[in-house]
Amino acid sequence: MSGVAVIPILEKMTGKDKDYRYMATSDLLTELNKEGFKADAELEAKLTNTIVQQLEDSSGDVSGLAVKCLPPIVKKVNEDRVLEMANKLCDKLVNGKDQHRDICSIALKTIVSEISAPSLAQRLQDALGPQLMKGITSTGIRTEIKCENLDILCDMLNKFGNLMEKDHDKLLAALLSQLNSSQASVRKKSIACIASLASSLSDDLLAKATAAVVQLLRNTNMKPEIIRTNIQMVGALSRSVGYRFGPHLGETVPLLINYCISASENDEELREYSLQALDSFLLRCPRDISPYCKDILNLSLEYLSYDPNFTDNMDEDTDNEGLEEEDEDESADEYTDDEDASWKVRRAAAKCLSAIIVSRPEMLSKMYWEACPKLIDRFREREENVKMDVFNTFIELLRQTGNVTKGHDSDVSSPRYLLKQEVPKIVRSVNRQLREKSIKTKVGAFSLLKELVVVLPDCLADHIGSLVSGIEKALSDKSSTSNLKIEALVFMRLVMISHSPSVFHPFIQALSSPVLSAVYERYYKVAAEALRVCGELVRVVRPSFETCTLDFKPYVRPIYNAILTRLANQDQDQEVKECAISCMSLVISTFGDNLQSELSACLSILVDRMGNEITRLTAVKAFSVIANSPLRIDLSCVLEHVLSELTAFLRKANRLLRQATLGTLNSLVVAYGDQISPSSYEVIIVELSTLISDTDLHMAALALELCCTIMTDKKSSQTVGLTVRHKVLPQALLLIRSSLLQGQALQALQKFFASLVHSASTSFDGLLDSLLSSAKPSPQSGGLAKQALFSIARCVAVLCLAAGNTKCASTVAMLKGILQDDSTTNSAKQHLALLCLGEIGRRKDLSMHANIENTVIESFQSPFEEIKSAASYALGNIAVGNLSKYLPFILDQIDHQQKKQYLLLHSLKEVISRQSVDNAGQSELQDSNAEKILNLLFNHCESEEEGVRNVVAECLGKMALIEPGKLIPALKVRTTSPTAFTRATVVIAVKYSIVERPEKIDEYIYPEISTFLMLIKDTDRHVRRAAVVALSTVAHNKPNLIKGLLPELLPLLYDQTVIKKELIRTVDLGPFKHTVDDGLELRKAAFECMDTLLDSCLDQVNPSSFIVPYLLSGLTDHYDVKMPCHLILSKLAEKCPSAVLAVLDSLVDPLERTINHKPKLDAVKQEVDRNEDMIRSALRAIASGCC
Repeated sequence: MSGVAVIPILEKMTGKDKDYRYMATSDLLTELNKEGFKADAELEAKLTNTIVQQLEDSSGDVSGLAVKCLPPIVKKVNEDRVLEMANKLCDKLVNGKDQHRDICSIALKTIVSEISAPSLAQRLQDALGPQLMKGITSTGIRTEIKCENLDILCDMLNKFGNLMEKDHDKLLAALLSQLNSSQASVRKKSIACIASLASSLSDDLLAKATAAVVQLLRNTNMKPEIIRTNIQMVGALSRSVGYRFGPHLGETVPLLINYCISASENDEELREYSLQALDSFLLRCPRDISPYCKDILNLSLEYLSYDPNFTDNMDEDTDNEGLEEEDEDESADEYTDDEDASWKVRRAAAKCLSAIIVSRPEMLSKMYWEACPKLIDRFREREENVKMDVFNTFIELLRQTGNVTKGHDSDVSSPRYLLKQEVPKIVRSVNRQLREKSIKTKVGAFSLLKELVVVLPDCLADHIGSLVSGIEKALSDKSSTSNLKIEALVFMRLVMISHSPSVFHPFIQALSSPVLSAVYERYYKVAAEALRVCGELVRVVRPSFETCTLDFKPYVRPIYNAILTRLANQDQDQEVKECAISCMSLVISTFGDNLQSELSACLSILVDRMGNEITRLTAVKAFSVIANSPLRIDLSCVLEHVLSELTAFLRKANRLLRQATLGTLNSLVVAYGDQISPSSYEVIIVELSTLISDTDLHMAALALELCCTIMTDKKSSQTVGLTVRHKVLPQALLLIRSSLLQGQALQALQKFFASLVHSASTSFDGLLDSLLSSAKPSPQSGGLAKQALFSIARCVAVLCLAAGNTKCASTVAMLKGILQDDSTTNSAKQHLALLCLGEIGRRKDLSMHANIENTVIESFQSPFEEIKSAASYALGNIAVGNLSKYLPFILDQIDHQQKKQYLLLHSLKEVISRQSVDNAGQSELQDSNAEKILNLLFNHCESEEEGVRNVVAECLGKMALIEPGKLIPALKVRTTSPTAFTRATVVIAVKYSIVERPEKIDEYIYPEISTFLMLIKDTDRHVRRAAVVALSTVAHNKPNLIKGLLPELLPLLYDQTVIKKELIRTVDLGPFKHTVDDGLELRKAAFECMDTLLDSCLDQVNPSSFIVPYLLSGLTDHYDVKMPCHLILSKLAEKCPSAVLAVLDSLVDPLERTINHKPKLDAVKQEVDRNEDMIRSALRAIASGCC
């Protein structure tokens, strides 16, 4: 639309009637906001002049609307008009009337905020900058005008600071001069301006600004208010520039600490500002602040209890809860002083402590030794806001403990162990806070207790009694808010989950009444949480069905009635409905034998909830809980209806619903199979057969398990067996061909074939033929994957064992015949036969089949690698079935068959690996040929073939689990071997011996682990890489073994992440040259090791010293190194955000280059895919940093 319609509006805007002017301005705003609005040069001039004139209107409503017209005008008129308006407004601001100053300031800020074009921004700052500077620095300018000028300049610097680079020096000098102003408001706004400017200053100018402020701070003769301003300036600079302020900490930190200590008693603000600045340093410059952390910690602890105007003689250890409750409530409010500002110092000290906790995970143990007792003591803080900060600081300490330690508290210096020692003091101090009148204090106390239980489950077993009155009061007191009740209920639920039921038995009566009352609360969140607590209360009241020390019967009816009221009510929040259903299922499954008369009505309601789409998933899970009850609850009144509903749910698209349905059907078949008709079974089997495929292996496993349960329960039913054979078996035979099949689904499939062989309608021979036929290559997809052949072999072995000795013997003979048949050229058939023999031999002694070992070893001569590998696997597993016969045979062959050594060592590895996890096998292996095996393995440590050395290392590692007393000293001796291959093999062997479960090797390896891991500084890169991989394994499985060694190991590990030029070589390939980086694998392993250490030993790592320069270097390295570095960055962003934030600027460039990297035009598809994976990985790292 053209601007014609605007001309009459502009005329009306100059009328005398203010209502007339208001309506006209409103119409103009409507026209300006229309997308099609355009104006010629003449109209633009009229528009801008009229709007500027309207800003001075005597009516505030009209001038306010005029300001709203500015954003669309700025975007739709010529740049010259915008500058003209800005100049007029700036002139009016400095030289105009006082009553128009505020509106001109608002208008200018609006114009600045709406400008986005760089060219206009540059012209605006060229035009306004000098005027604003004049308004700030000229003598005789009033304070109000200076403040408005500073405000506008601050907005411009925030938005266009980088465009004003040529004026940075002048701006900085002008603004620094205002820090000495006698007006506090000018100083305050100058600080904001300099902080906005600092983010775009060069390093030299930043150093100049800091030096100027430091110089002023060194002048001890300055007025106190000027000192305070300069300290605030230091903190603002740090918050603005982040890690860039790090080089200046050496000048500033000692000054701030000194001011804090030497400030006069009533100069609380100076102390507060100093502590706030130190807090900023800790969070934004974690690397450079390291030398001062101890001093800052001591300072924070000193001022955490700074309260010169109040003396507290209360003894924290006395706990006269009942006698002096009222007196204590009154005494808390006895002292008040509106002029007392010492609380600001204590609050700043608490936040400073929190910054140390968050940014220095390596100081966690020190925090427990020095800070924890002081924090607990300050729970009694008299100022509520400060008390909340103390609570939050302690909660941060608990969270950090949970983040950086993984449940290991045996070490007396570990944070968890130290926390456990403080639990009695924490409970005593928190108990006192629970008796306070303040709701906010009680909420904070429960939040702290909640975090304590999460970090240290079972830590309150001896203190529940002392907490009961606080919980009861929080839930029952009329003054309690919903927030307090929710916090108390959540804490109660967590405690009940993590503690033994017997702990609560003396207090059930006191706890149950307020919880049941909370169930009736009108606020849905309180009611839902109360229902969850009721679910835990049910388990606590009757933890065992055989014997129970507590008489639970008096609690059954009250709990049942409270939950039934919520269950029967349809008009309530979904969360309450779901909690009521879940809780009622627990009540029925636990107290069902005492609720016989009520069951029918209650079960009907649960069935009704199954018909509701919103609650059906929860109702399905509820029936699973009831079916699993040892009380065998009578469900005859609803069983048929439940089964029909559940069967229909198997056809639904909702995956979670189908999963829950399969689990519930399985439980119902186990418990009530005798009450389910064959026709119902057939319908269920038909439905579940459609779920058996490799598109969802978890669902397939659940469906197969349900099918096995049905077959086990209905052996006599001919129709059920036929239905399974016709519907489920074809699907199972398709599934077994999948290369994705593994884990739970493979186990369920094995169990299915074992169950099926017992079915009257299915013969063993038919099943065996079907399994063996499924291994044949199909015309469409070709041959089967290796994993599919292993799956078929395992199912064949399970089938044979389930069928009995006769069938098993005939099958082995048939398989043996396939191997002996010289005429066969079917390598796939031989491959499967070998795998089947191996799987059967592992489960059953095959010594009755003469010369089977020779038959298998003949396959070592096959021209096909997969046949040789399968033969090696088969020989090792057959030996597991009868060690005394076959192990000597393998060892003898290794000695005499040099060409077959690699395959025979693989067979030996199978034997040792299987026996190392079997106690009976361990003793058998120990007693027979251990010495001979060790000699043989050690002889092959120096083999030229890497494959042989790796197999030997794995064998030695698994042998170490069996014979640690012999192996560890023998391995240690070889760490000094002159041969690098031997040293590397020894370290890899240690890696294989470190498993997650406790083993007897632990006591032998603990004192010697440093000998092996210190090979990280070996001269050979293969040995160093082996040591790094071993360190990673130890850190993952048993971090306690290395906690004390990390201060020495980490610098050595960091060194392995650096690109070493001596490991880069150029290979001349004739037409072109190829660069080979021999250190690449070592760097990749080092970063992967760091990733593991951040999970298990974060309390021993200083993230700041790792990020720069090591992680930064990795982000610019090869593709294989960048990928783990992106993962590490994501992890650090989550666990140590302050360390990442401090160096965020330096991380932008390598990430940006990675994202913008484009492969060559002639790059192959693999290179393109790798580049896309790398970009996705970098984007994930960026996303984690933005959260």
